[in-house]
Amino acid sequence: MPAAGPARSRCGPPLSGAWRLPARSPEEKRMSTQFEAVIDIDRPIEDVFAYLADGRHDPEFSPRVLRIDKRPEGATQVGTVFHSTVKDAGMKSERDFEISEMTTPTRIRWREVSHNTITAREGGYDLEPTADGGTRVRLFNVLEGHGVGKLLLPFAAGAARKDAPAFGRRIKAAVEASAA
Repeated sequence: MPAAGPARSRCGPPLSGAWRLPARSPEEKRMSTQFEAVIDIDRPIEDVFAYLADGRHDPEFSPRVLRIDKRPEGATQVGTVFHSTVKDAGMKSERDFEISEMTTPTRIRWREVSHNTITAREGGYDLEPTADGGTRVRLFNVLEGHGVGKLLLPFAAGAARKDAPAFGRRIKAAVEASAA
């Protein structure tokens, strides 16, 4: 049995700390897989909260959502699950998001409970009233890769961060149009 020694690359000297990427803190890892958008919507906070709490509105601002339904019927509350069919990178998948926290009218949290290569470990909306009677909304999702999704995650997270401002504008337009 060979003696234990320093790890070696296939064609070079032993791998030392100088050759490795620095360790990232949990916060740095989370931020690298998170995207967010902050938007001001010209509607009262109660109206915006009601619209966003009903996830069946998602297709109105998210073109990737092809279909969505809610279980159980009735008011959205902790434990409500939104089941959707989405199309990402040309591939359809089924997604289930469970409401994990709701504080009317300021906070909604969800987590994806489906098993896909890339999922939203956590996500949510934070709402606050603005001085002019509108609402400031912060949307975020923290993405997580599973299996081959761990390799795809940096690309998916980068694309989501790039689209975040436009996603926010689509939410704003949809909410404002719904209350008109």
